Amino acid sequence: MARVRVITDSGCDLPDDVAQRLGIDVVPLTIRFGDDEYTDRVNLSPSQFWAKCKESKVLPETAAPSPGSFQSAYEAALANGYDGVIVLAISAALSATHQSATLAAESVADRIPVRVVDTKAVSMAVGLMAIDLAELAGTGADLDALESRARALLDRVGICGTLDTLEHLVKGGRVGGARALLGQVLSIKPLLALKDGVVAEAGRQRTRAKSLAAVAAVVRTNAPFERLAIVHGDASDVNDLVAMVADVATEHALVVADVGSVVGTHGGPRIIAACWIKA
Repeated sequence: MARVRVITDSGCDLPDDVAQRLGIDVVPLTIRFGDDEYTDRVNLSPSQFWAKCKESKVLPETAAPSPGSFQSAYEAALANGYDGVIVLAISAALSATHQSATLAAESVADRIPVRVVDTKAVSMAVGLMAIDLAELAGTGADLDALESRARALLDRVGICGTLDTLEHLVKGGRVGGARALLGQVLSIKPLLALKDGVVAEAGRQRTRAKSLAAVAAVVRTNAPFERLAIVHGDASDVNDLVAMVADVATEHALVVADVGSVVGTHGGPRIIAACWIKA
């Protein structure tokens, strides 16, 4: 039986307890509020992040992990007796994280094989892939089998979400195909999806309630699922969306997770989204 370590980055929004239970190593990104720098989910939890967003006069910024951070994770896997590593990185079109992971893989190539997969996704769309691969790795699957599984999932992964404010997305420059939103009044509640690894507009609504209903409708259109998650950034109405999709067919139980600093920096407070792997 092979022992393969599954590694991802903190842009996956994977709950800490799930990562620990499945042995998934999460390499953190860095968050800055002005001159103050934090390590995502190490000394800045999602709840602490949202509290800082409320009190800070400047918008946060994110920085990808260094190649050295990934190299340390690979070397730790080697030291702990793993035969190989598979890395699920958030979309290379949105972050330099994939590049750092790839550079680090080259530096340890003579000691441990590492496969880096650009998920072309973010948040729990990546998190669900990590869960899937970690469970497969637990059966003793080898590196080739895990990489094949990861690449097979790429076309079955999806996200649909809505923002409560456009301020973070506009100032953060991560709009991609959603640039048409820039000239719109900030009261619009846009629906966003990931297409080819970048953020694209998938519709717009005038009210929060309608935007949640629209996300739920997209979920139903894409069902049935192998895995489904709802993620949110300090959204008091998250249970409204959970209730709307509670009866949607999914092989594994619905996961509800917090949007952390990485996605939250660009999505802003009360961001809420559904992430899935189609059956």
